[in-house]
Amino acid sequence: MGEEHPRKRSRQHFEAEARNVSLFESPQCETSKWYFSREEIERFSPSRKDGIDLVKESFLRSSYCTFLQRLGMKLHVSQVTISCAMVMCHRFYMRQSHAKNDWQTIATSSLFLACKAEDEPCQLSSVVVASYEIIYEWDPSASIRIHQTECYHEFKEIILSGESLLLSTSAFHLDIELPYKPLAAALNRLNAWPDLATAAWNFVHDWIRTTLCLQYKPHVIATATVHLAATFQNAKVGSRRDWWLEFGVTTKLLKEVIQEMCTLIEVDRRRNMPPPPPPPRRELSWAIPAAVKPVHMARAYPFHSYPLQSYRQAGIW
Repeated sequence: MGEEHPRKRSRQHFEAEARNVSLFESPQCETSKWYFSREEIERFSPSRKDGIDLVKESFLRSSYCTFLQRLGMKLHVSQVTISCAMVMCHRFYMRQSHAKNDWQTIATSSLFLACKAEDEPCQLSSVVVASYEIIYEWDPSASIRIHQTECYHEFKEIILSGESLLLSTSAFHLDIELPYKPLAAALNRLNAWPDLATAAWNFVHDWIRTTLCLQYKPHVIATATVHLAATFQNAKVGSRRDWWLEFGVTTKLLKEVIQEMCTLIEVDRRRNMPPPPPPPRRELSWAIPAAVKPVHMARAYPFHSYPLQSYRQAGIW
C-alpha cells in the first residue's frame, strides 16, 4: 500500500498521536537526550521498527529538507529559521515514526513553529496557503481550492494539530542551537579569508540537512567545518597548529567528525554522479562466414573409420 495522502491525515489523527506521547513516563522525551550515536540513528530509530529501512528514511529526510527550503523561500523567512525547522523535524523523527506521521504536515508545522522560536513571526494563513500550493503543485486548481473556506480550514486544523504533536514530542524544548553562531565566532577569531568563510557557510548549510546535528554539538560541527574548509582551500588558519583546542574540541573528536563529514560528501558525490555511458554499440558484420570444415575432419578419426574392432566381442553386439 502507498503512503497515506497528507489531506487524509485528519486532525483527530494528530491529536490522538499527541495524547499517546507521555512526557513523564517515556525516557525518550528527556530534554537532555537530543544527541544520538550513529548506531542509534541508523538501526534503532522509530521508523526502523515500523519496517522503513535506512535508505528510505534517508530519502524522506532529504525530501522534507528540500520541502522546507522551498517553503521557507516562498515565505521569505531567513535561512536560520529554515534550518531550525529542519532540526525540529530531525528530532521529531527520532521520537516518532515516518510510517505514522506524514512528513509534509510535520515539516509545515515545524516551519510555523520555528518562526515563533526565532522571533520571525509568519501568519498562519500564509504558511497554510504556501504549503498547500507546494504539496499540490501538480494540480493547477490547488491555488484556487485552498482559498475556499472548507478546504482552508481543514488544512489549517491539520497543521495546528501537527504543531501540537511536535510540541508534545519535543517536551516543549524549542531552544535549538545551530552551528551558525559558533561558526561566525570561530571565523572572526581566526581572521579567516572571505573564500574560506563562504566555503564554511556552505558546508554548514549542507550539514543541517543531515543527521550530523543529531550526533554532535554546534560548536564541534563549526570547528570541524572550518578545518575541513581550510583543507579544501589549502589555507592556514590560527596561530597554532592545534588551534581547534581553543574551541573546546579535542583532536580525537575533530578527526571523528571530519571522517563523518567526508563520508557524507562522498555519499552525496556518488548520488549526484551521472550514470555511466552505455557500452559502445557493436557493428554487425555482414561478411559471409568462412566455410565450416566437415565434422569428421576435426576428429582424430573419420566417423566411418573408428577402431571398433576391440568392441566387436561376443555378447556386446
